[in-house]
Amino acid sequence: AEAAAHALHRQPHGLACHRGVALHAPDVVLLGHGFQPGDEILHAGLFGNRLFDAPETTVIYTRPGVSAPKGVLLYGPPGCSKTLTAKALATESGVNFLAVKGPEIFNKYVGESEKAIREIFRKARAAAPSIIFFDEIDAIASNRDGGPSTSAEGHVLTSLLNEIDGVEELKGVVIVAATNKPDEIDAALLRPGRLDRHIYVGPPDYSARLQILNKCTRKFNASKEPTYNLVDLAHKTEGCSGAEVVLLCQEAGLAAIMDDLDASKVEARHFDKALSGISKIITPQMIKYYEDFASRSGIAA
Repeated sequence: AEAAAHALHRQPHGLACHRGVALHAPDVVLLGHGFQPGDEILHAGLFGNRLFDAPETTVIYTRPGVSAPKGVLLYGPPGCSKTLTAKALATESGVNFLAVKGPEIFNKYVGESEKAIREIFRKARAAAPSIIFFDEIDAIASNRDGGPSTSAEGHVLTSLLNEIDGVEELKGVVIVAATNKPDEIDAALLRPGRLDRHIYVGPPDYSARLQILNKCTRKFNASKEPTYNLVDLAHKTEGCSGAEVVLLCQEAGLAAIMDDLDASKVEARHFDKALSGISKIITPQMIKYYEDFASRSGIAA
């Protein structure tokens, strides 16, 4: 799971089912402090009571004469909790959650891919208020000006655009999409009225890394004083993704087991060994790529 330690898990509320379709009720909650992406979305008023067409919501948006936001794009390097953010937000707002893997939409039979898109939105409308989460959205909404694409890809994108702001109004449903390649998404999907909120989900900061380490090492030395320093490890993992910090703890635990099959604690030397084997996937060039995409937003006053 992508940067799993960015969240705490609680007992699931169960699944909300509609016509034989299981809509997830995620059991992931935001840590809050140090989890800026989720906080930014929540503070933007995209989730919680202000998102859907409750009576008080209608007043909030109609008073100034505006419409409720329809969607948000989460973009950033791999392993930085984009998927987990969407699940946590669904939990925090208490709504149904329909997760869709982009590549899974495509079907070899003519017309079935477009039908899958329509069915997803039908289920979401029926279970409103709900969130539709498209992971790897670039797989089904690639830029039509960026090179050759199959007719199936074009038809799927057209169906997606029509469902978001077509003839039938989308009420009580918000679209959340995630991608590692924001500039490969067709501009029509990113225009105002569709996925018009773009939020960068970057590597965890020091505070978030320390929280991840605390959670992942909770059972490492249950009855003994640890020989490793989590503050020091949080500093050493500067620039790592959340997934890599989780992997560090996993590798340290495995190193302890390799030393002694009956090991009951993890020591500093095990973390040193794990650190030597971790390869950072986030490069300065990658960060620059996302900064360039973010710089396209805003109009100079």
